Amino acid sequence: MRIMKPTRHLLLALCPMVVLGFLYYSSGRLHPWGWGHKSQKDLDSFFSVGRLFHSVYDKQGFLLKLDGNLPLELMYKYGNLSEGVCKPGYAAAKMTAIYPKFTKPAPMFLDPNFRRFTKISKFFPPFGMKMQEKIIDNILTATKSFGLEDELDSLSCKKCIIMGNGAILTNKSMGARIDEYNVIARLNEAPVSGYEKDVGSRTTMRITYPEGAIQKTERYEQDSLFVLSAFKALDFKWLRSMIFKERLNIPTLGTVAITMALHNCDEVAVAGFGYDMSTPHAPLHYYEKIRMAAIKQSWTHNISKEKEFLIKLVKAGVIQDLTHGICGSGC
Repeated sequence: MRIMKPTRHLLLALCPMVVLGFLYYSSGRLHPWGWGHKSQKDLDSFFSVGRLFHSVYDKQGFLLKLDGNLPLELMYKYGNLSEGVCKPGYAAAKMTAIYPKFTKPAPMFLDPNFRRFTKISKFFPPFGMKMQEKIIDNILTATKSFGLEDELDSLSCKKCIIMGNGAILTNKSMGARIDEYNVIARLNEAPVSGYEKDVGSRTTMRITYPEGAIQKTERYEQDSLFVLSAFKALDFKWLRSMIFKERLNIPTLGTVAITMALHNCDEVAVAGFGYDMSTPHAPLHYYEKIRMAAIKQSWTHNISKEKEFLIKLVKAGVIQDLTHGICGSGC
């Protein structure tokens, strides 16, 4: 949906559909081998290969030794391309190289055929849509479009950038470079007007949880998509967790957006990501006065686990961190 007036149809994009990988990653449920009826010879071979596998990959299934170098097969494919030229399939190829269970096919937004993805019906929001199928059917019936604009959908190679809201963007003068990307995704209510020099002037889509949406209609970009990452089925669990001081972790929108981009873009960059916990009094966001210490009080996000996940992507060159906030000088 292009937000023009509050009465326009909403383009529902259940981004959490494509963060199941992150859910499994966080919970440690990824296992490379399955059990079956095997002969002793098969089992001996299995354990031999298993030991080799586990010496190369960590318990989540990621390659242990990460660097930005291209594997030999990718070097032949991309090595001769000129600098700055969009590399078709690059992000997915790099991701598969460090995480063999990665599979790219996943639409950016839900469409009426969403039931073909059987796994998303096994999880409650925000990681799936269990018990929500009927209302989603109703919403999608009223939706006229299930993609980006035709000009973007028709591109043979898309370069995307996910804009974080971190104060690390301040005074970096990266606006012109950011505007060069085909798809520019912004999160929650992060403003553009008045900050163009540092954050760019274009917005392809604005991804938000309901509580993070901009409250004033006039602040929405007239030529961008408003993308809802729905999680309302968890509201009562959320309230219960607050009362009893239980932890209820959901991925940050930044991680949701990055994962979505990995499944839909040929190259992926980020800017404005990274929390420096060693400076608790530093600004958290580029547009407000909340301090870094506030993120430590969050009950809803597992910041350390997400940072570990993102560092792997940066180290392996799957994503490019333009502001170098995810792992600082450690990558």
